[in-house]
Amino acid sequence: MKYVDYYAALGLPRDADLAQIKKAYRALAHQYHPDVSKHPEAEEKFKNAAAAYATLKNPEKRAAYDALGPQVEGADMDAPQHAQRGAHFEDMDLSDFLDSLSKGGMFGERHSRARGPQRGQDMEDTVLVSLEQALHGATMNMVLAENGERRELEVTIPAGVRAGQKLRLRGKGGRGHNGGADGDFYLHIELTPHARFRVDHQDLYFDLALSPWEAMLGAEVKVPTLDGEVLLTVPPGTGSGKKLRLRGHGLPLGTAAKRGDMYALVRVDVPKHLSAQEQTLLEELSRISTFAPRSTSTGN
Repeated sequence: MKYVDYYAALGLPRDADLAQIKKAYRALAHQYHPDVSKHPEAEEKFKNAAAAYATLKNPEKRAAYDALGPQVEGADMDAPQHAQRGAHFEDMDLSDFLDSLSKGGMFGERHSRARGPQRGQDMEDTVLVSLEQALHGATMNMVLAENGERRELEVTIPAGVRAGQKLRLRGKGGRGHNGGADGDFYLHIELTPHARFRVDHQDLYFDLALSPWEAMLGAEVKVPTLDGEVLLTVPPGTGSGKKLRLRGHGLPLGTAAKRGDMYALVRVDVPKHLSAQEQTLLEELSRISTFAPRSTSTGN
């Protein structure tokens, strides 16, 4: 079995707390997710970060991992004394080994008592779901490792999942022994950071740039949503910082039938260069306009 330095994978010290672990994982997942990263080692770095997060966020697994002590990254590990009887240690995956330790050990004393039916181990993993997948649902293929063997699992992500949700897949975990039932598989949902939208619970936010004349006169502009482009009405006199709501274009509220809202945060942009005609028109506007933005009587 090869040793993997989970703390190094997340770029953290060994005394990092849970908040630091979550923050580091989310940053790396965003940076190296295979769907968005073109880094040649993106997939490997993403998998290492996910494995590190799955172990270090779990107090029991982290304690079992820490008990191994610091070792050389990628070096062959020696089997602990209690794991040397009746087990193919070299063929195991590190995450499986830690799982066995955190649950009392699948070797040694527990192994010697296992004569009747044994229920398979529960397994867990974290999956990154895009906003579009959270809205519409998706089917994903995941690879599970158990006792040195790997198997593919097709997972259905239902429409309406949310960040922090845990899905339970009955009987999809570790294989049972001696007639015992298979364990369950728990899937922790994390949302992939979006290039355009920011998430606040079930609401979505994005920045909307307007020209000065669109903001002053009002306009109808095309804006993106998870359902495609829609027309947004900008009222006359809309200023920077104004929040314009698109009702029902956010993320699902538990089910795909009811959804949060989307908000456009207005930013009024000005042209860096003016044509001669634009310069003339603006000078005329400044001459005849009574608008005084710094006046206490008309402060707006």
